[in-house]
Amino acid sequence: MPFDQGGLEILDAEECRSLLAAASLGRIVFTDRALPAIQPVNFAFTGDDVVVRTSASSRLAAAAGDAVVAFEIDDFDATDRSGWSVVVVGRAHAVTDSADLAALRDLPLHPWAPGERDHFLRIRADIITGRRIPDGGAHPHQHTSQRTV
Repeated sequence: MPFDQGGLEILDAEECRSLLAAASLGRIVFTDRALPAIQPVNFAFTGDDVVVRTSASSRLAAAAGDAVVAFEIDDFDATDRSGWSVVVVGRAHAVTDSADLAALRDLPLHPWAPGERDHFLRIRADIITGRRIPDGGAHPHQHTSQRTV
């Protein structure tokens, strides 16, 4: 398994896609009024696309339509010092085609937030990367030392 410079295991694209397909909650990073914004969202992963259902009047819909965004999912266990993270980078588009909308409405994607949520954003996964903390939080060939704070 390859490791990055920080000693984290690099996940291949297939494992990243598998983790995306199994998850239901992530964070979308977008620009809102020239500032970075992060919003938790539930989502579906279909093909190579992340699909988010929101309100047409939401700040996410206004800011992320036809913009490059990042999307992240993760899982961490502080006790075991283990975890992983997957990041998708791509352009978000509002879905307007009636056939596409009908197919997306059939996805098991039900908004958690109250109110009308009939606006769909599709994020094409142009870049998918993932990292995993090796078992015990240390690379097998890396020297670790105990520090007290």
